[in-house]
Amino acid sequence: MNTTTTTMPRQATLSGPLTFLLAAGTGLSVAALYYSQPTLGVLAGDLNADPRAVGWIPTLTQFGYALGLLLLAPLGDRFDRRNIIVAKALVLAAALLLTGFAPTLGVLLGASLLVGLFATVAQDIVPAAATLAQPEHRGKAVGTVMTGLLLGILLSRVVSGFVAEHWGWRAVFVAASIGVVAMAGVMARFLPHFAPTSQVSYPALLQSLAALWRQHRKLRLAALAQGLLSVGFSAFWSTLAVMLHGAPFHLGSAAAGSFGLAGAVAALAAPFAGRLADRRGAEWVTRVAAIVTVGSFAIMFAMPALSTPLQLALLALATIGFDLGVQASLIAHQTIVFGIAPESRSRLNAILMTSVFVGMATGGALGAQALAAWGWNGVVLLAVAAALAALAVRVRAASAT
Repeated sequence: MNTTTTTMPRQATLSGPLTFLLAAGTGLSVAALYYSQPTLGVLAGDLNADPRAVGWIPTLTQFGYALGLLLLAPLGDRFDRRNIIVAKALVLAAALLLTGFAPTLGVLLGASLLVGLFATVAQDIVPAAATLAQPEHRGKAVGTVMTGLLLGILLSRVVSGFVAEHWGWRAVFVAASIGVVAMAGVMARFLPHFAPTSQVSYPALLQSLAALWRQHRKLRLAALAQGLLSVGFSAFWSTLAVMLHGAPFHLGSAAAGSFGLAGAVAALAAPFAGRLADRRGAEWVTRVAAIVTVGSFAIMFAMPALSTPLQLALLALATIGFDLGVQASLIAHQTIVFGIAPESRSRLNAILMTSVFVGMATGGALGAQALAAWGWNGVVLLAVAAALAALAVRVRAASAT
């Protein structure tokens, strides 16, 4: 199947200020997916909702993101990415505002799905950075922009937990909407235009996703391994606030959100992971990252034997470790994928990130069930098993080459 008819010329360079703008844009966009997680306890009480029902909020948000990646992200190969980024950011702002003013849980669930759908603007920005970067520095460029995305993910929990505890959960989403509108304005002013790399129809563009999946084994392995790591990542973060709310911790949403600061330490290492991918090879980085993730999840099995302060310290240490592993793996996998077919970067990234957020949604759902059925050790067991499976995929990939 011939899915492209033009080759995109390099129209701008990835300067320092432009890199910062792209990093900030990804952070503000993807943060929308995670504002709800530390606020679930407060939110459930305010709406008089069952905790299990409230647990569908992050699940639907992640599912919406996966759906948006599949249906909307490929448009970056067909249309000017700049226009797509601005339009989707404005719709995302509207969805966040609807979330903040949702009168019932039903409306909130629907708004959460829309937030996930249009937060995929973050994954229109990342291929833009890869396109503007020089090939020999693509790993570093992606890693730098991903620092913004990862800080957005992790610090969103800190900010939302603090704001929810002091001004209510609705203020979180109203403020987020204002921030995204501002981001859209700046992007419209400073982001360069991108020439489309494909002229095929939208149905054909979607059909080409299956062709790309069949043609590129590296893409399939990257999607599978990163999706598995995402299961454990999401299982942890979607259950942490609930676990800390109960005995023996009895901590509020701000404390749960503060664990994002520990993860932010790992996010700052993202450019280093990108440089390692450029120098040592992205495949090597994926294996090391999977090993780090497995070990970081596994040390949490020791928590029951420790005092409460030491349990919290171990949780923080584990958070730094597995966040570092998962994010380094993602940057390495994106470096691999962006090098497969430059004219199809939006679609390749859409496939990879769809797998990631299907894993996120799966991890959120399974994590809630594991916590209810077997306690925190059940969540840890799920995370370790998923990370081990990802490591097996990367080791098998290495042995086959």
